[in-house]
Amino acid sequence: MNAFEIRGGKPLKGEIIPQGAKNEALQILSAVLLTPEKVTISNIPDIKDVNKLIELLGDLGVEVNRLSKDTYEFTAANINLEFFQSQTFKAKGGSLRGSIMIVGPLLARFGKAAIPKPGGDKIGRRRLDTHFLGFEKLGAKFIYNAETNFFNVDATELKGTFILLDEASVTGTANIVMAAVLAKGTTTIYNAACEPYLQQLCKMLNRMGAKITGIGSNLLTIEGVEALGGTEHRLLPDMIEIGSFIGLAAMTESEITIKNVCYQELGIIPDVFKRLGIKMELRGDDIFIPAQKSYEIDTFIDGSILTVADAPWPGFTPDLLSIVLVVATQAKGSVLIHQKMFESRLFFVDKLIDMGAQIILCDPHRATVIGLDKKYQLKGIEMTSPDIRAGVSLLIAALSASGRSTIYNIEQIERGYQDIDTRLRALGADIRRI
Repeated sequence: MNAFEIRGGKPLKGEIIPQGAKNEALQILSAVLLTPEKVTISNIPDIKDVNKLIELLGDLGVEVNRLSKDTYEFTAANINLEFFQSQTFKAKGGSLRGSIMIVGPLLARFGKAAIPKPGGDKIGRRRLDTHFLGFEKLGAKFIYNAETNFFNVDATELKGTFILLDEASVTGTANIVMAAVLAKGTTTIYNAACEPYLQQLCKMLNRMGAKITGIGSNLLTIEGVEALGGTEHRLLPDMIEIGSFIGLAAMTESEITIKNVCYQELGIIPDVFKRLGIKMELRGDDIFIPAQKSYEIDTFIDGSILTVADAPWPGFTPDLLSIVLVVATQAKGSVLIHQKMFESRLFFVDKLIDMGAQIILCDPHRATVIGLDKKYQLKGIEMTSPDIRAGVSLLIAALSASGRSTIYNIEQIERGYQDIDTRLRALGADIRRI
């Protein structure tokens, strides 16, 4: 098992460029299946989950050409639908939760699809009902085989309809949109997710010839078309990396400039970190974070303890709550972290408590953090990364801690963060792979 060894407690300095957005990449890459024409995608992050999906597309028959480190051409002219029944597909598809995203495009274009029960982070129950209920509304039929763990879906003719989503699922909305763009008639999706990554997908599909209106709202209207063509698309920078680097700068008293952040697409993310007392400046499209000896958590207007909670966009993304929690451990003041959307993402706080943090885990969804105001430095320990986001949060804690920390199971971190140790070393971090 690979591990990171970190000797923390030293300030960092320099510029860092966020990678392309992983969550957008999984949607956009799946959309290449909607057309036999060439689609060029740039700013693709070189991370395991994305690379697995690209490999899966190649196995399905998509012609994949890598033009540069972050730019690929995809041509899905000759798709091998028999690949669905292979053990290779079961193994590769089952190990990547993002593989569910290929179902919508395949149903739209070919009328059938199959998918092994996807894997992914152990961060609580993330059901797939929204995807399949949407497909059913469009006219698809599916059967789950418990013995083989396969979902088989048949949709010889998809027809537009009104769909009220039971939850504003980002991947569910994206999957249904991709199925609906080639369906006969008009589809209306209410309670649709409206994250920037979903907006990016809809804009790309429109450039390919789709007719989608309501982009950026929770009410999408899709008028089905006969066929889609090729296009070019550039992924947004990853907002989760940007938030992680803001937290890293504050925790390590570092002066860091985060380059090319597409600030207008970050929503309330910068404001949440500002409420933790973190100073930052927008310089062009870069975020500059000065070195801070201390930062103080805001309170509500009546003086009560601040609560930071996740919510569907434009609320605060759940992927950054663990970063906020870690940053709060060294702030002045207290904050209640309320993880509403997942039930197991706070289960890494025991490691932070072992490092010296003052945290009360109230229940699976809530934790109260009592900031140390940097009067007591966290101390290095050995720990294991339980999932991508918690892993990076522990990495940030280790970089701020005194002494040596070792983080095992870093494969989880590398599923979401490209060359993270190399990029941190460029800022002056003492981190090495063992």
